[in-house]
Amino acid sequence: MLPENPPPTVAPPSRGALVERIAAWSANHRLAAILGWLGLVVIAVGSNFLITGEDARAVDPGQSGTASQVMDANGAEAPPLENVLVQSKDDDRKLADDPELEAAITDLTAALRDLSSATDEVRSPTDADGEALVSEDGRSGLVTFTVAGPPEEFRAHYDEAVAAIGKVADQHPDVRLAQAGDISLASAVDETIKDDFGRAEFISLPATLLILLVVFGALVAASIPLILAVTTVATAFGLLQLLGQWIPMNSATSSMVLLIGMAVSVDYTLFYVRRQREERAAGRDTAEALRVTARTSGRVVVISGLTVMLCLVGLLFTGLDNFNGLTVGTIVIVSVAILGSVTVLPALLAGLGDRIDRGRIPWLGRRRARARTSPGWSAVAGAVTRRPWLWGGVATLALLVLALPMLDMRTQDAAQTNSLPRSIPTVDAAVRMQESFPGAASPAKVVLWETGDVDDAQLDAAMTALRHEVADGDDGLADPVSVATVESVTVLRVALAGSGTDPRSTAALERLRDKVLPDTVGQVDGVGFAVMGKTAFAHDFNERLRGHTLPVFVFVLVLAFVLLVVSFRSLAVPIVSIALNLLSVGASYGLVTWIFQYGNLEALLGFQSYGAVVSWLPLVMFVILFGLSMDYHIFILSRVRERWLDGVGTRDAIVGGIGASAGVVSSAAFIMTAVFTVFIALTAIENKMLGVGMAAAILIDATVVRGVLLPAAMAVLGERAWTLPRWLAWLPGRGH
Repeated sequence: MLPENPPPTVAPPSRGALVERIAAWSANHRLAAILGWLGLVVIAVGSNFLITGEDARAVDPGQSGTASQVMDANGAEAPPLENVLVQSKDDDRKLADDPELEAAITDLTAALRDLSSATDEVRSPTDADGEALVSEDGRSGLVTFTVAGPPEEFRAHYDEAVAAIGKVADQHPDVRLAQAGDISLASAVDETIKDDFGRAEFISLPATLLILLVVFGALVAASIPLILAVTTVATAFGLLQLLGQWIPMNSATSSMVLLIGMAVSVDYTLFYVRRQREERAAGRDTAEALRVTARTSGRVVVISGLTVMLCLVGLLFTGLDNFNGLTVGTIVIVSVAILGSVTVLPALLAGLGDRIDRGRIPWLGRRRARARTSPGWSAVAGAVTRRPWLWGGVATLALLVLALPMLDMRTQDAAQTNSLPRSIPTVDAAVRMQESFPGAASPAKVVLWETGDVDDAQLDAAMTALRHEVADGDDGLADPVSVATVESVTVLRVALAGSGTDPRSTAALERLRDKVLPDTVGQVDGVGFAVMGKTAFAHDFNERLRGHTLPVFVFVLVLAFVLLVVSFRSLAVPIVSIALNLLSVGASYGLVTWIFQYGNLEALLGFQSYGAVVSWLPLVMFVILFGLSMDYHIFILSRVRERWLDGVGTRDAIVGGIGASAGVVSSAAFIMTAVFTVFIALTAIENKMLGVGMAAAILIDATVVRGVLLPAAMAVLGERAWTLPRWLAWLPGRGH
């Protein structure tokens, strides 16, 4: 007995068309394709259990990297420094006039010194040389200590110290004991990132499913993009865990790769599924619909994905390990997303057939299943192409107005006290400490090591001179918090004025590096020195970034131009496309500046402005947006070009192509916007900036740029949009 609906057999194309061939094979060998995909997921995830080595560590740029490498080469790890700020909860009381404050300091100092195996170098305002540990206004004291080693016991010893501090705090309820230092601040950041990562996963998946239900109107159709996205992310993260043995990956990279992976996976699947449903609605059987979908949307997915990956390669020009990890992570997850969309997705669609429309939502499912074009976008495109100069001019002017604040953009990394909210106790402690003892919570680390024979007497004299120079308090330097010798390396901590990343901190760092150290320990033969720490890393990172930003921009622009020329065999289309992308990126830059640098919408978005935009944001946004926005651009232009190649007039091709594609592009953009909006709900101000910038740029790109400016530009160009000079006729691509 024959089945009622025999499985479709997709005839492979006779020649070329690699994407069609892969899709045809997958559709005709559904079980093998699906099992192969699941096998890849299992192997990628399971490979993590075979990993035994340590993850690769990023090499910091400049002196920060030099100091870190010296420490690693000597097997040295500086003992973590912790600080406890002692204040009266009634801020008007001074140490000298308050027996309760003095008693709290005495008890705290004794409790920490009693932990002889857990703490070391306990310093207190009550010590003979403790004047520097009393604030200028006399209202605050600082008790400092280092956590005793070996390194594998740092955490346990830190916990003992925290418990002892808590007991003293209980004994003195009217005294504020606020702790901030190396481990406590790092723990606050790690816990925040962990919570944010979990919240991002919790929000993004249900939100994406809800939007997909609205887009498709059917539960089965909506589930497919989500299933592909989840398996893509699982596979990519399994592979990245393996690659992490050789390529540094940090938590920020993981968060960004997760959301980019979710966004592109859903986008690519959405383009594919929507086109297949469209072809079925046009009367084609499942096999023919899959073949047409592979030739059109499948090809566009591959081109778009390659564009995203190649644009991200531009970050490698910076030579920064953190960006290398982001680049590799994004390339891996986009590659897996492409692979899934051209292999297992055709197999799923072939297997489901018309059952893809099961689980329809009342009042929505039937209309979504039958939708072929977007009446709204067709009407907009029609109006724009009738008067392209008017509508194009209005839209361009609006984006230029949005971009205006960009001209005043100031870039500066956010210190931890600016990045995280004061509702986190450790951050609040660091802010209070910064007010009374600038730089104490995160001092610079001066690393000294032997490069040859050293005159010990001369070195001792130079160290004394260095400490006197710093203790004078001039030019933003403050009394060294601690000096520790680990193995053959000496680490001297020096407090720097300012927030840690602002101009005052940078000026103090430069004086330390360029004047104080060369004039003291730099005069001793056989001694090398370098300065590391949060301020030093931010300064060195930004110096490297500024020196390599232009090559990245040039690479991305040239690459995008070449890819579009080859894809559409046109010179006008790439020029227009790049101009439109720059407009949307500029508008998002202006919006980020207006919100975060100028301090608008602070209460709504839950941040406090520090008067600048994080330094890496413009470059990262430019590279990612240029890659992602090409998805929509290529998808829409491909539909327009299809009609033009079929002999449809230029204006009708534009309106028809926009009407057929702008709806799905809007849906994809809405999903991607929702995914990046998750960043806004995260805690760190850098994530909020990235979320606002990316979400705004994608929304602008998919509406104003692709819905108004693109049809306006294409209407003005007319037939010239699709012409290629004879001297470029040799370029590969489809000429008909």
